[in-house]
Amino acid sequence: MTDVLLPQLGETVTEGTITRWFVRVGESVVADQPLYEVSTDKVDSEVPSPLAGVLTEIVAGEGAVVAVGALLCRIDPVGSSGADPGTTPAAAAGATTAAESPPASASTRPAATSSSRAGADAPGSADVIGVDAAAGAGASGAGVSRGGAGLLLSPVVRRLLSEHGVDPTRVTGTGVAGRITRADVERFLRDNPGRAEPFDGVRRATARHMVASKATSPHVLTAMEVDYSAVDAVRATEKEAWWSAEGTSLTHLPFIVSALCDALAEFPRLNASVGDDELIVHGTVNLAVAVDLDFEGLVAPVVRAVDDRSIQDVARSIVDVATRARSRSLVPDDLAGGTFTVTNPGQYGTLFQFPIINQPQVAILSTDGIARRPAVVVNADGNETIEARSMGVLALAWDHRAFDGAYAAAFLRSMKRTLEGANWASRWAAGADR
Repeated sequence: MTDVLLPQLGETVTEGTITRWFVRVGESVVADQPLYEVSTDKVDSEVPSPLAGVLTEIVAGEGAVVAVGALLCRIDPVGSSGADPGTTPAAAAGATTAAESPPASASTRPAATSSSRAGADAPGSADVIGVDAAAGAGASGAGVSRGGAGLLLSPVVRRLLSEHGVDPTRVTGTGVAGRITRADVERFLRDNPGRAEPFDGVRRATARHMVASKATSPHVLTAMEVDYSAVDAVRATEKEAWWSAEGTSLTHLPFIVSALCDALAEFPRLNASVGDDELIVHGTVNLAVAVDLDFEGLVAPVVRAVDDRSIQDVARSIVDVATRARSRSLVPDDLAGGTFTVTNPGQYGTLFQFPIINQPQVAILSTDGIARRPAVVVNADGNETIEARSMGVLALAWDHRAFDGAYAAAFLRSMKRTLEGANWASRWAAGADR
């Protein structure tokens, strides 16, 4: 019967916690097979068996805190020959050799192996079996699987891999018999920042759609700054009543959509799709509204015939499709038939962004952040003053196959003039009467 002691795992390590036994009492074990797992304040190690045989007794159970050199278990090297039908004669012979071999001298013992960084912990003196349990660890790595789910991983290593979404087969192990240590995972994360997150269905569909759009349309970006002070005057008057009646905020977006419809009536080739060597100009504005799904994906449900709707109805409709999108209650028809798309990153305070066209449409408008900024204001007499105004950028991505830059710029100028100069109080009142 051979006593197995806790080895010295580092110069400053005095004790460890047994976190797991890989072999149960009565089971056979071969030399260099993982026997137990020990956790210290420095490392978490899978310690291989120092010899082949049958585990006859576990003295330190899982969760036990034991001192370096303390008794952990006992192995019968003789009993291995008949205890397990899977034990080969060679393994039994190896067990006998391990039991009968004299202790190695301190100068010839291999260094203890742990999951600390190479060279961080030097071996100390301990009982021969204890040292051998963490030492040389059988360079052959007998009994250890090197692929996929067969990898032997400590709880700490498993947790790190799981937290960072790392496939263990991507990590090169430097521990016993090539096992992956905590330091190996930390080194991998340092050298390969980030985590692997497989695409779900929404992400895959978005990726295909965006790549196809960039490959199909020659994208151009045209942007224009707009003063939203006239819109804000109405919002300031109506927002409390709107909140009381609707339970939602009165944002800039429905006003922008109203100005958008006016501009599309003047520049209809933006409300179009590219066909087979032709531009199909649509008679109705079916507005696709990009909706973020809690940062997990993007969909663009359609509000139909927005050009026939009041500002109030547009506001309600946008809230409706966005709510249904986030609750995953859209139906396929909700995502079909869009003729123009609006995306609204401005809620995050963007300056402007360059969106990707929603094929087969020819344009998409980004409504970016609106903030109080100094602006030069010219009065009716031509005098200039500097005032704090609500300023924001409209960024239009468009397909150069459908029209040219002057057409896109004129379209944005039309929107700007409406947003800055329309009688929004009158428009709001008209919508309330519908």
